[in-house]
Amino acid sequence: MRKHLISMLTMSILLLSSVSAMANDTAEDMDILVQNYNSVLTAKEAETLKTALTNMRAAALDAKKGVPPKLEKESADSEAMKDYRQGFDILIGQIEGAMKLADEGKVDEAKAAAEEFKATRNEYHKKYR
Repeated sequence: MRKHLISMLTMSILLLSSVSAMANDTAEDMDILVQNYNSVLTAKEAETLKTALTNMRAAALDAKKGVPPKLEKESADSEAMKDYRQGFDILIGQIEGAMKLADEGKVDEAKAAAEEFKATRNEYHKKYR
């Protein structure tokens, strides 16, 4: 009986730790976005720009799957959650547009396109931060 209880406790701990380790939480994704956004704005070369944009895209896709603290009590299909995810769809589209410019070697144009990220951030931070 004791061995059974210990094994069940161990399995529960492993399960809970693996679920939390599978994805970054929203705050970690936001930190990744901020760090890489700063790299985008200061990039001198297309490769540096592409790397930072790729990291931003991955963080935005991961954050889109998460739930910010302000929406924790909302259902997954609520209007607020749909709007939250739409904000990330907009940001991801903007990032992909800047990536296309970076792929073409248009560093200054890609950086200018990245300036649009701020408006998206500001709009959605007002709602969900």
